[in-house]
Amino acid sequence: MSAVFVHGVPDTERVWKAVASRLRREDVVTLSLPGFGCPVPEGFAATKDAYAEWLLGKLVSLPQPLDLVGHDWGALLVIRAASLRPDLVQSWAAGGAPLDREYQWHQTARLWQTPEVGEQVMKAMTPEAIQGALQAAAMPAKDAAEAAAYVDDLMKQCILKLYRSAVNVGGEWEDGLARIPPGGLVLWGEDDPYAAPSFGARLAERTGSRYRSFAGCGHWWQLQRPDEVADELRDLWSR
Repeated sequence: MSAVFVHGVPDTERVWKAVASRLRREDVVTLSLPGFGCPVPEGFAATKDAYAEWLLGKLVSLPQPLDLVGHDWGALLVIRAASLRPDLVQSWAAGGAPLDREYQWHQTARLWQTPEVGEQVMKAMTPEAIQGALQAAAMPAKDAAEAAAYVDDLMKQCILKLYRSAVNVGGEWEDGLARIPPGGLVLWGEDDPYAAPSFGARLAERTGSRYRSFAGCGHWWQLQRPDEVADELRDLWSR
């Protein structure tokens, strides 16, 4: 068995440290997406499908069955992997990113998706600016400073390619929800500035999963509510 954690944007696997340390499991695996605090494989396209294929390659190499946990883009990739290979999955938990045709990308994502504009936005993303933006979205200050330190030119390039490949990800991947194992867990911050909690509730309904929202919490529930998230995961795994 393996408990596999997948981060989002603009994070690295370090975003899971607080939760992982509370789980008392010896089989926790925290992955770093290519280009996010680590190199990219030769020829890696950094599109949504390339990341999904990369994740599946990692999952099939791990001891199974798998307990998958994803946040933000990691949530989208976990759901996609579970829809393509449900036979690998014992349980899944995800949140902070809607897989929904009705979702409209947040403003920063739309800027990244716009050629030339996205490159200019990235040039303005200094460590200080990134830290300030993350804190404004309720990431704790210490974690925001650590995350900002890892946002280098390679990560910025990967973010642009990923988001530009995913303008219509809801329409392209949503039908896969019918194939993922039921009984998952959807986690959401009630004050998430990037996606309203109603999208989380609908994701849970569509997948026959438990929905848990965190009052007074923004986008990064694993950093703001690590004890509660760990409790929710242990409860999921016990069932």
